[in-house]
Amino acid sequence: MKTGFFNLILSLLALGVSIGCFWSSDRSGTVAAEPEETSADSSPQPESASENRYGSVKKPDKGDFIVEHLDVKTPRYLEIDKKVRSEKLLSKAADQLNRALILPNDIYLRTKDCSENNAFYDSRDRSITMCYELMEDFFETFKSTGQAEQAAYAKMFDAVKFVFLHEIAHALMDAYKLPVAGGEEDAADRCAAFINITELGDEGVRNVMAAAEAFSIESKRNGSKRNLADEHLLQEQRFYNSLCMIYGSDQNKYANIVSDGFLPKERAARCPVEFQRTVDAWGSLLGPWKKE
Repeated sequence: MKTGFFNLILSLLALGVSIGCFWSSDRSGTVAAEPEETSADSSPQPESASENRYGSVKKPDKGDFIVEHLDVKTPRYLEIDKKVRSEKLLSKAADQLNRALILPNDIYLRTKDCSENNAFYDSRDRSITMCYELMEDFFETFKSTGQAEQAAYAKMFDAVKFVFLHEIAHALMDAYKLPVAGGEEDAADRCAAFINITELGDEGVRNVMAAAEAFSIESKRNGSKRNLADEHLLQEQRFYNSLCMIYGSDQNKYANIVSDGFLPKERAARCPVEFQRTVDAWGSLLGPWKKE
């Protein structure tokens, strides 16, 4: 692995910028209702302090996203860890998340060397860990298809942002005790896609697309070595689900996903409804916990 990888990986700073957009506007993927007309002699009533714009009673804010820096044991990650701390990358992400969401308890954000290719939420101590090994693996995954290093770097950063929001989804499902109809891993994927597409615009779509490409590459690399008992969907399914979310969000803008043969027409026909149901579900579940 070239040392350039460990310098360019500091573009994880973009993660903080992305999270800064998290629900920063009234966009929710649905059309807002027109305001009711009032008579000339009436004056608008202030919104109740106990309700938000969704008409949901606000929950008490009893927690924060908190950054914990753990010791790094792998020599090649020491410089990255030093930069992450000095640039306060996780601290910025935590601050922006805290401005966006009400929490019933603290949630810890960590980056570290894990001795495994992984990112995970641990409900025992309510922590999200992004492993440096995962970032390396994403880079190698994209590079394995013959892509130039710079392109592989860029897609790695995008895919990491998708995974970060996937783990945020796990943390929120646990913290808010949200009902999950179906598999939790699929729900976390859809939550990450929902936030990326509805809140982060074109950058968010790139994040979902990069994750989808990684799923596709990994499915071919794994071949017949599939763990059908795993709680995650097969990588091929995650690939098609991700594309379906993008296509369903704007059929005209992303028509090439179908015309170029990436998404079968039979599945594509259902994607607009599938996407809207995802938006409605997550908008409703997270609405009471959003700060105004």
